[in-house]
Amino acid sequence: MKNEFNLAFNEVLEEKQLPKEVILGALESAMASAYRRAVNASSAQQVEAKVDPETGKVTIYAEKEVVEDVQDVRTEVLLEEARKVNPTVQLGDMALIESTPTDFGRVAAQTARQVIQQRIREAERGAQMEYFERQLGEIVSGIVQASNPQTTTVGLDMKAEGVMPANQRIPGEKFRVHDRLRAIIMEVKDGSRGPQIILSRAHRNFLRRLLENEVPEIYHGIVEIRAIAREPGQRAKVAVSATQAGVDPVGACVGIKGVRIQAIVKELHDEKIDIIEWNPDPVQYISKAISPARVSGVYLTEAEKTATVVVMDDQLSLAIGRDGQNARLAAKLTSWRIDIKSVVEAAGDTLGRLQSEPGMQTTAELEKDNVERISEILAKKAEGRPITPEEYSALAQFVDRVERRTVERQRAEDKENAEKLAEARAGIPDLAFEQPLDVLGLPEHVFNILTEADYLTAGDLLLAMNLSPDKVLGLPGIGPKAMQAIEKAVAETSFAVEAEIPAVVEEPAPVEVAPVEGEPIETAEPVEGEAVPEASEAEVKAEEPVAAVEDEPAPELSFEELFKLRLETPRPEAEEEDKTDKKGKKGKKSVEYQFDEDRGEVVGRKKHKRGDAGWTGEDW
Repeated sequence: MKNEFNLAFNEVLEEKQLPKEVILGALESAMASAYRRAVNASSAQQVEAKVDPETGKVTIYAEKEVVEDVQDVRTEVLLEEARKVNPTVQLGDMALIESTPTDFGRVAAQTARQVIQQRIREAERGAQMEYFERQLGEIVSGIVQASNPQTTTVGLDMKAEGVMPANQRIPGEKFRVHDRLRAIIMEVKDGSRGPQIILSRAHRNFLRRLLENEVPEIYHGIVEIRAIAREPGQRAKVAVSATQAGVDPVGACVGIKGVRIQAIVKELHDEKIDIIEWNPDPVQYISKAISPARVSGVYLTEAEKTATVVVMDDQLSLAIGRDGQNARLAAKLTSWRIDIKSVVEAAGDTLGRLQSEPGMQTTAELEKDNVERISEILAKKAEGRPITPEEYSALAQFVDRVERRTVERQRAEDKENAEKLAEARAGIPDLAFEQPLDVLGLPEHVFNILTEADYLTAGDLLLAMNLSPDKVLGLPGIGPKAMQAIEKAVAETSFAVEAEIPAVVEEPAPVEVAPVEGEPIETAEPVEGEAVPEASEAEVKAEEPVAAVEDEPAPELSFEELFKLRLETPRPEAEEEDKTDKKGKKGKKSVEYQFDEDRGEVVGRKKHKRGDAGWTGEDW
């Protein structure tokens, strides 16, 4: 049968939802603090407490000095008692001795209680922090504990509290105490009184998580959410695409008779949600993003990432939406700047561009037969007279033809500019774009003007000079003299790339071959200035490579035998050479090989004959 301690211990574990080791550690720390308070022990003294989880028995161990005569029982112990714990202890050593008091007293018990409560609170905060950090970005459910215009406090799992600021609530929502709500954990911060959990129902990821919960195809990755644009409580647009062929992503999100999307709309308090299919083609994607309005044409300006959307007059208000909401959400969803025009407005702008812009002359020539008719239709509209559907169709076709030719012309110009840039870039080494502008040695005021104009490297300036010198000359503060200084600096600066040093290939070391009796031994290399004797035909034949004979290793000879064999081997006479000495006399020289006992090696002695003085020699 379990004792009272075991029952109380298990009750604490169940209530606090903490690991057993954490509660035991808190109890042991509390008992050690209670002992210090009971005996007034120093904080420098080591004190350990052990708690038996089965019986609840507490044992205190304190570090004491081993002495012959105890003066202070709190810090000293006799040698005999210390050796009962550790037989090898000596006088002057420190030993952990059991020092469990019979009664801690009221103050010590109060201290133990406070320590236990503090440690349990710290463990609870740490567990809460770890748990909710893992839940970051996920939907949680809680009970409203308090609500006011500024914040809403929500009770969560593990006895934690979450706070939802007013700007993270859906506009128009009102909560009452004890209402259950769902929200996403947007942020978790560590506070002095526990983790601060910030909740949100207005974030776009809240709609993403709701879709994952309601649509199994999204949860399993068959349908992918590409983008979300949302204005909480009013309208949202979601772009989806299928990762498997044959799957309708929009139908999967809407569900049969709209049952799936209606559940999400109800959770968001009747927020309207438009589900559109994502398309890699920006024209098709933007056309669908403007839904529910029908689009007549989409024309892109990729350099500015701007899209001009043309719609019929009856679709204009629907495309723009209330206070521009539909156009604003479409722009957020597609990441394009969208300009919505009616077909009449677009036709008027196109006609004006044909008549005023010089670059539109070619298109104006092609459309000269239609310009008069378009002008009549626009005048008729301006007078307030009705326009037939055929006339609306003519306006839309006119705008479409002109815009398409404009796009083609822009693409041709972009291609031509890219070719010019590549041609100008080809003559500039890559090293120039890595060197700062100051390597050109420009005057200080010219350097400052170019730096302010974002010419940061020498390559940037060289490229600008190759493309358009007038652009550099047009900078404020750059005149003819400054331009001459720039041209001179550019002409005098070179960016030669150091040639790579080829890797040195090491020649294989010569293989020493023991001489075989009967074969001539090669002589030493000729001394500088000596003539190299020409080999005879017989010697050339002797020097030709001979195939190695297998299984006949060369005989091993001692050094003395090798030297004797070297002396006895006949060698060709060294060719004598007439040589004029400093006095203008001619002398002869010869090479003689001898064994030097002091050096222990064979040396060559070069002998010269100096007239009547006889032969003189020197070692080399």
